[in-house]
Amino acid sequence: MDQATFLFDILLPALMEGLVITLQLIVCSAPFGLALGVAVATGRQYGGRIISPLCKGFVYLIKGTPLLLLLFILYFGLPSIGITFSAFVASVIGFILCNGAYNSEYIRGALMSIKDGQMIAAQALGMTRSQAIKSVILPQALRRAIPGLSNEFIYLIKYSSLAYMITVIELSGAGKLVATKYFTYTESFAVVGIVYLALVSITTIAVNILEKQLAVPGTVRATAAVQL
Repeated sequence: MDQATFLFDILLPALMEGLVITLQLIVCSAPFGLALGVAVATGRQYGGRIISPLCKGFVYLIKGTPLLLLLFILYFGLPSIGITFSAFVASVIGFILCNGAYNSEYIRGALMSIKDGQMIAAQALGMTRSQAIKSVILPQALRRAIPGLSNEFIYLIKYSSLAYMITVIELSGAGKLVATKYFTYTESFAVVGIVYLALVSITTIAVNILEKQLAVPGTVRATAAVQL
């Protein structure tokens, strides 16, 4: 079998099927990971004596647990107590928990960068504390957190490959199956790497555009974006 036949008739079709699964994992995980990150960061920063320690404990627990171990617990461990997930659902839950914990750290840092005077000014205008957080503090914080959140999104793209360890045949898993069957490890994994590089590059370009569009007016970054 020549290289062209192997590439176009065997490897690429298999990788495209795996890529679809990878994209499904990302699409199902990223929005909920972001929402969880916002909730945890807000709860940790403004949650008071009860909610704040719980959010802090959640972050420490997830950050201290290897993602692969978390996936093993969700897929292999929980059935022993009667809780069963499919491999895909277990992967998505694991990615959401991990992504949410790390996103919360970026968002919390952004929340801490907002001056206390803005909360005081919002309350002086008649807003409640929750209204001020929702309408004044969070919109600014999310803008400032974009670089960190985009970095975590790129990590999500790459660690989605761990889903293969619990039998989800995503991009890297499809590449491994082809490589094992045809003993073409170098060619298969080289193409897999190129596909991941393309995904990361597209994400980076998209985030740069988004960051320019959402730059906080009056900041150095916003001024640079206008000049570009």
